[in-house]
Amino acid sequence: MIRPSAQALTKTAAAAAAAILTLAGCKPLTTTNAPVPAAPRAPTQSGPLITEPAAGFSPVYHLIKHARHSVDLTMYEFSDTKAEHGLAAAARRGVTVKVVLDQREKSHNSGTFDYLKSHGVKVVWSSPQFEYTHQKTLLVDGSTALIMTANLTSEYYSSTRDFLVVDTKPADVRAIAQVFQADFAHRSIHPGDGRDLVWSPTDSQAQLLALIGGARKSLRIYSEEMADTTVEDALIEAARRGVVVKVCGENTSGQYDSDFSRLAAAGVHISYYSSSHGFYIHGKVVEADYGTSHAKVFIGSENFSSTSLSRNRELGLITGSQKVMSSITSTFAADYRNGKHWA
Repeated sequence: MIRPSAQALTKTAAAAAAAILTLAGCKPLTTTNAPVPAAPRAPTQSGPLITEPAAGFSPVYHLIKHARHSVDLTMYEFSDTKAEHGLAAAARRGVTVKVVLDQREKSHNSGTFDYLKSHGVKVVWSSPQFEYTHQKTLLVDGSTALIMTANLTSEYYSSTRDFLVVDTKPADVRAIAQVFQADFAHRSIHPGDGRDLVWSPTDSQAQLLALIGGARKSLRIYSEEMADTTVEDALIEAARRGVVVKVCGENTSGQYDSDFSRLAAAGVHISYYSSSHGFYIHGKVVEADYGTSHAKVFIGSENFSSTSLSRNRELGLITGSQKVMSSITSTFAADYRNGKHWA
């Protein structure tokens, strides 16, 4: 077999990333400015971040459809017929398709597992060394990664706030590929962070605490869960040193009432959603000091809980992309305004 050159792989990654993000009106996070083929247009987004539910999941389907060599997918919950069919079609045309599904969610994932297995996809249940495999990542041709806060569960697409970001940085995709191969084989590995990756259970809590602790001006937080005292303490400390801390969270059935009360008493500003809103905050984001030269944002699968940070397999990234942060800021402003404000 003739292997493509590194230059060819870089051009392929750039083209694939640009094509799928053009579907969402976006540009990829990449280090190359090489020209790429035009792709069909779709509703415009405000930067390189794919924001759900507005953008839809066409970027996911497009990546799978245009895979040439390999597809590696790690998914906590998977119930999307179109994505399942896309993976099966890729396997039929000779693409090596491998999938890791969370073994604690068998009741949810069994139908997808059985379908994929019967259609030529190499699918396994996740390693029991993790409490949950909560990661949501698609890697195509060893060159283009889609890191998501979203599960592939189509019934929730229309009502859930989530974020997807394309990463073609070679150090990142190599690290993601290495971890995937180890997790697929149930083999232990110490994940590499590439240029900007955040892994659980390895270093996610430390990286998030450093991001929060380094904030000087502002913090904007999307959090589905608020159940880690160490992170809460860091948010409280930030508010006490004069950082404007805003949280847009989920609080169905009042499960985080005590946490929100504790945060609010220390000066943290909270807006939340619950089942009565008909809109669900599922994204996990920490944006620090937007508008300054040192601003950064975390986007990933990690929740603020000891399980997520210390015992799960999770993946996110921290980036200084101004376009990503601009998009987050705009979306957050509307979501924060429309939520219920903690008194």
